[in-house]
Formats: sequence, structure tokens, C-alpha cells
Amino acid sequence: MIQFARFVLSNGLRVLVHEDASTPMAVVNVLYDVGARDEDPRRTGFAHLFEHLMFGGSINIAEYDDELQKAGGENNAYTTNDLTNYYCQLPAANIETAFWLESDRMLSLAFSKKSLDVQIKVVSEEFKEHYLNRPYGDLWFKMRQMAYEVHPYKWMTIGRELKHIEEASLADVKSFFGKHYNPSNAILVVAGNVVTEQVYALAEKWFGTIPAGEKYHRHLPQEPVQTAPRRLDTSAPVPVDAFVKTWHMPARLDPRYYAVDLMSDILGHGASSRLYQSLVKEQHLFTNLDCYHFGSSDAGLLAVEGRLVRGVTLEEAEAAVQEQIALLQENGVTAAELEKVKNKTESTLAFEDMSVMSRAASLAYYELLGDAALINEELEKYQAVTAADILNESRAILTENNSNTLYYRAAAEAAVLAGDIENEDEEDDD
Repeated sequence: MIQFARFVLSNGLRVLVHEDASTPMAVVNVLYDVGARDEDPRRTGFAHLFEHLMFGGSINIAEYDDELQKAGGENNAYTTNDLTNYYCQLPAANIETAFWLESDRMLSLAFSKKSLDVQIKVVSEEFKEHYLNRPYGDLWFKMRQMAYEVHPYKWMTIGRELKHIEEASLADVKSFFGKHYNPSNAILVVAGNVVTEQVYALAEKWFGTIPAGEKYHRHLPQEPVQTAPRRLDTSAPVPVDAFVKTWHMPARLDPRYYAVDLMSDILGHGASSRLYQSLVKEQHLFTNLDCYHFGSSDAGLLAVEGRLVRGVTLEEAEAAVQEQIALLQENGVTAAELEKVKNKTESTLAFEDMSVMSRAASLAYYELLGDAALINEELEKYQAVTAADILNESRAILTENNSNTLYYRAAAEAAVLAGDIENEDEEDDD
């Protein structure tokens, strides 16, 4: 059971405190309720761009990193389609430095043309290096665009197009900051060797006078139910063929989520999973194969993804995956499988709670979902899942009409196939 206190400042900032006297350290975690799904379709990648801009100097502090390092601290951040999270860890005796730094950049960034140009260049290079020039880098760009018709999950966190970042103006980023980076849209979690009363006083001192800003309310287009399979056959200069198939699944707060999560682990998480045992170790069709999902706040995707052994066709690989799915849908899971995956989940949750930094991030996340107390209810919800629940979800979700299939061919094979098609066309002309 993770204990915490919660209070809300007059400007709407939610503050959570988790006391842990066993460590000399403290963690200050600031989560902003903004992710890639909140971007203008014509200006994507901004949430991730801000992950960089937030370290480029705030209104009264030129260098965030320098000041934190002087206090013996370290920091990092991450952006998803659903949220942006900034966190730092430092000796508890120096915790006020973190309050000073985080409050100043919530108040306002420096917003200089020079800083923006530098970060645009950094993010643009990241876009090219990791997504345009890396083997399989555009795989999920293609899959998301196929799987989603209207929901903003159809683009990656890095952005939909490189030009959206390259063309970002100071006016664009100031507008995005004003809309999302304010107390009413943020959650502050302080954990470690702290006292709740001390944190309350520091929160009031450093954050209490920041204008609340206008609370952001989402009105995102909801993805319609998929009623027919979608397929894409593409090629690129990659070492081997890749296969990805996805199905739409329930949102993070849907009660069905827990059964689907356990089902994905049974199918394809780790070397003892069904897909790995059968298709990697026994049949030697894939070099690696996983089943996973993103835990998306809105309805997301369950995915099976793998790289093929040379000489195996994508059609053979897909048929083998479908055979394993059919076995699940026909026979369900065994009691031993279900107990094993529940035990594994319990271990994972316990391991995540070991570090004070993880606890702080988890508290912020569950508060974002609606109530930080959910952190203490997760295991019970997983334990309540039955074999019948998993059988029902396999039949409801893993259907062909709900599926999106991507054949990602190695370019050499694609060229051979193209040549065969041309030869067939020539023979037909004769």
C-alpha cells in the first residue's frame, strides 16, 4: 500500500506527497496533461518539442541543468501520446532548488528565437535519425495511419511530418505553452525524505502565485468501430521482412483492460509466451516475436510484431500467428497460464514500486487517470480476471474485421516480386 497526501492549490495545481524516510533523496515530478493527441493536426510534434524547450531556459533561470547539478540533482523527461512528464531527483536537503526550477519554467519559458532554433534542429535530427533513416523507423508511422482514421493517435509522438517542427514559430510555441503548461493542467508529486507540511509550504511559496491559466478540456474525435480489415504491403531497405498486426482494444480505464493486458502477456510477452514458444523456438518462423500494447488513455491498439527468418514468407508467418490466435479463441487459457501471468504481473508491479522515483511517476499517472488511489487497486483488478474473461476478450478483439495488417518487406524481396509481376504482365500481353 503506497501512502500519500493530496491537496490542491487555489490556482488548480494538484499536489501529492509520498513520505519515505528510508532514503536521503527526494523526487520532484511534474506531469502536464498534454501529449501528442492534443496537437493541431497541422502542427504535430509540439508536445515532444516542448520536452526539449523546457530545458532551454525559463524566464528567470538561464540554465536548468546547471542549477540542478549544483544542488546534486539529476533529471529527465518523457513524452507520450497522452502526457508529458518531467522529473528530477536530488538530496532532500536541497529540495527547494527543485521547487524554484520547476516553478520558474511553469511560470514561463524564456522563449528566445535562438533557443527555439537550437531545439528545432535537435528534434529534426532526432526525427531523421530515428524515424527516417533507421531500418523499420517508419513502420509505426504507417501502422498508426492505417489503424486510425480520425483519432489523433494516428500520428507518432515525434510528429506527423518533419516540416511541422521545422516550420514552428515563436508564436506557435507560445500559444501551445499558454494552453497546456499551467497549474490547472499539471500535477506535482513530491516523494522521498520529505514532510507533507514542508511540501505544502514550499508548493504555496513557489507555485501558489502562478496564474491558473484556462483549464484544458479535450474534445477529441472518437475513432469509429472498425468493421473491415485493413492491410498494407510496403517495402524498405531493411535486413529482413517484418510483420505487424494490430487490433483496437479498450481504453486504460475500461474494466476490460486488465483481461486484455494479461491476454497480451500470455500470447507474446517473453520467451515462455505462446507465440515465442511455438513460432520462434519450435517452428523457426520468426527471429523475435512480441505481443504488446501501449496502455493508451483512449482506446488503443494491441499489437503482434516480429521479424521473420530468411526464407519464410509473410503469408506463412501471418497464417502461423492466426493459428495461435484461433487456438486461444477455441480453447482459452489454462489455469496454470493464468496463475503464472498474474504472478508475473504482481512481481512487475512490486518491482516498479521499489524506487521512490517510480512511485512518484506512478502517483502522478494515476492522478491523471482520475484518482491517485488507483495505484493501490491495480493488483486486485488483475487478480479478479478469470480465464473466461480472457476467452471472451480474445473472441471480441482478435477478429479479422478489427485488424490492421502490415507486411514490411525487405527491399530486395520487394524488387523480385515486382519483377515477377512485370513478367506476368508481359506474358499476359502475349
